[in-house]
Amino acid sequence: MGYDALRKGRISETNRAYCVTTVTQNREPLFDDLYVARIVINTMKTLHNEDYVNSLSWVLMPDHLHRLFHLGNSCSNKFEPTLSIVMKRLKSISAQSINQYLNRNGSVWQKAYYDRGLRDNEDIKQIARYIVANPLRAGLVEYIEDYSHWDAAWL
Repeated sequence: MGYDALRKGRISETNRAYCVTTVTQNREPLFDDLYVARIVINTMKTLHNEDYVNSLSWVLMPDHLHRLFHLGNSCSNKFEPTLSIVMKRLKSISAQSINQYLNRNGSVWQKAYYDRGLRDNEDIKQIARYIVANPLRAGLVEYIEDYSHWDAAWL
């Protein structure tokens, strides 16, 4: 699915829960490197602390990120963040730090991302469990506690 197709019909609603998936450029397994993974995790934490999002659940796989969050009301800069702004900040801040650490230039993330706004009647905890279970389904670990790059608000 192309970038324009993913953007078609995209809306941003304050306080709506979104499930987002974004992938590294050419599916490069950058997050096998613990320090590179921590850069992305710290960037997500910053966006949460600055009220861009209320993070509910996430898992950082070797070459992609799944994240569940509520879009924030307002952020430190006194404007309503949109899904596009949140993803742009996540990708740009983390990419700059990753490239600096790896002493390289170029894209870290693919341009597009997949998003889905959750319906009011959907079970957010069940979706969060599904997200954090990705390493199990991918065969990376036998037990989720053996995988270090995930978190959920309920656990």
